[in-house]
Amino acid sequence: MSLLRSWLFIPGDSEKKLGKADGTGADALILDLEDSVAAENKPRGRALVAAFLRDRPASARTSQLWVRINPLDSGLALDDLVAVVAAAPDGVMLPKCGGPADIAQLSYYLDALEAQAGIAAGSIRIVPVASETAAAPFALGDYAGAKLDRLLGLTWGAEDLATALGASTNLDPTGGWALTYRLVRSLTLMGAKAAGVQAIDTLYVDFRDEAGLRATSRAARGEGFTGRLAIHPAQVAAINESFLPSAEEIAHAERVVAAFAASPGAGTVAIDGRMTDIPHLKQAQAVLALAAATP
Repeated sequence: MSLLRSWLFIPGDSEKKLGKADGTGADALILDLEDSVAAENKPRGRALVAAFLRDRPASARTSQLWVRINPLDSGLALDDLVAVVAAAPDGVMLPKCGGPADIAQLSYYLDALEAQAGIAAGSIRIVPVASETAAAPFALGDYAGAKLDRLLGLTWGAEDLATALGASTNLDPTGGWALTYRLVRSLTLMGAKAAGVQAIDTLYVDFRDEAGLRATSRAARGEGFTGRLAIHPAQVAAINESFLPSAEEIAHAERVVAAFAASPGAGTVAIDGRMTDIPHLKQAQAVLALAAATP
């Protein structure tokens, strides 16, 4: 499956925003039934999201179409799933996820609803927001040992975690993430890598600050994240570009791979007067794989 760089939230109860969604260029659209939809608008949101999905069969989609449902313990999640699964979204985003047990429970629901709708078993994937409660970060290492065939990636969120902790802010005096949130972000990255799934960084809230978005997104890719959540269509292009290797990176990676190919069995090769070893070869191969895997 292709790596998904940009994950754009679209309020599920907004006909206007849904109507513009196809032109955003996002790799994945997250049709939201949770935080962006008021309680009284949930039924309308479900109907609009289901219609949006039905109008775009898989063969005609320009972006993957995901649905963020309400939390499993909200009393709303099953209603969300019943409304949208028959329209075959590409995936479901699960907020307030406590760990692998919640993914397993959601998978059971999807198993039944896919069978009822005549959809291929296991075709709807899952990405949890895996850090939004005080307990959830302690489970980030557990995804690696669980058999979760539907799991496509892990992402994290700072706003709900701050609320859960009773924090007045999630930022440090410099404007960056405070220590607690940096820790959770790192654990999400490592948990995703250990589980062999995509690592998706959280939102950059100031959608007017393109320079900051690009800088932090490039840094996130350098750390190993594969994509990022977006809250506004204006963020999509910057995220897509930031999570692709540059032409210079690709050219260098091709030189490294070619140098090792020209010296079979060598543990090190010289490139531009510098010794390059097997870890550099693996990094180069990862750069080329990333370039090939992105849409």
